[in-house]
Amino acid sequence: MTAERKLTIRIPQQELDLLEAYCEQTSRTKTDVIRELIRKLAQKVSKTE
Repeated sequence: MTAERKLTIRIPQQELDLLEAYCEQTSRTKTDVIRELIRKLAQKVSKTE
């Protein structure tokens, strides 16, 4: 298992509100949603290489 790292980001309030609304609607955590988005990026990156 790889070591987990902490990431701190700054985003505009409007984007945070959107993320929180999505998390509430889907009953998911912000961490879970962001991890999924990063994994989707990994798929896109590997397709373009």
